[in-house]
Amino acid sequence: MPQAHSAKQEALDAIQRLPDTADTEEIMYRLYVLENIRRGQQDAANGKTESADEVLKDIQTW
Repeated sequence: MPQAHSAKQEALDAIQRLPDTADTEEIMYRLYVLENIRRGQQDAANGKTESADEVLKDIQTW
């Protein structure tokens, strides 16, 4: 069974995969995306999701 990584380790892994030419903006963007993926996975695991129909209804009210 794979061991879960800490948020810090996941961030370090994401940064290490970037090219050496990545600037601070690219690093921050990757960490932002990583955090949103982590939150989505956590919400899904806790049953906090909406169906596609619910999302489409919400969008139509914009």
